[in-house]
Amino acid sequence: MSEGARVDRGDAVLSARGVSRCFGGLTAVCDFDLDLFAGEIVGLIGPNGAGKTTVFNLLTGVYEPTRGNISVRGCDIGRMKPDGIAGLGVARTFQNIRLFRDMTVLENVKVGCQPRKRQSLLGALVRSKHFRAEEAAFEREALELLEMMGLSEVRGVQAGALAYGQQRRLEIARALAGRPKILLLDEPAAGANERESADLQALIREIRARFDLTILVIEHDMPFVMGLVARLLVLDHGETIACGTPEEVRAHPKVIEAYLGQEAAK
Repeated sequence: MSEGARVDRGDAVLSARGVSRCFGGLTAVCDFDLDLFAGEIVGLIGPNGAGKTTVFNLLTGVYEPTRGNISVRGCDIGRMKPDGIAGLGVARTFQNIRLFRDMTVLENVKVGCQPRKRQSLLGALVRSKHFRAEEAAFEREALELLEMMGLSEVRGVQAGALAYGQQRRLEIARALAGRPKILLLDEPAAGANERESADLQALIREIRARFDLTILVIEHDMPFVMGLVARLLVLDHGETIACGTPEEVRAHPKVIEAYLGQEAAK
């Protein structure tokens, strides 16, 4: 791993040490190390099948590591379930969008608020004063998120009827509704044109600042990710082959060979 792999910026909000995941005889991720520091936007790139989404699944409890340790603010999460990790402030989007397609845009975002519910089942059944106040607060928050995402005008539309780029933004809004501190974005710019990618870059920076987030991004759009992050990790066949600034990574011989191609070095 390159010298840029570890940075002295105080305690990391998320750390992975020597994390591997095996499926039978196949090692999908091997000895993966990561430190995410508060307020960073970090990129994770690599060819198809390099293990990027497996890393996200390990960090969010979908998979348990075969070996190694993962912690969030010092809490070992390696054997925790996804809901427990979400409770520590970790949220994600998915490469394959996972919205409630038959629910409205607004309802999808309100679902993201549900883990924060404090009212009892009885309160919900009788629609107590506190229940109604909480529901009203969630709706206000959801509407504010939709305004930020440029989705206010389609709040009553079924999520499945949205354009692809709008669905991507809706998934981010739903993730933010849980008030995370660490946000994992899996190919947020997929299918976006140049203008949409530029707008999305600005939006990610805005939500990072507004919600005091630390963000890890998987992305195949090289101009998008290179212009967004301060630091990049590159996976190939489950192994980290480079880590550093976008400029360092772009010029790394192993990255050129494995992923970017010779044209990237010119």
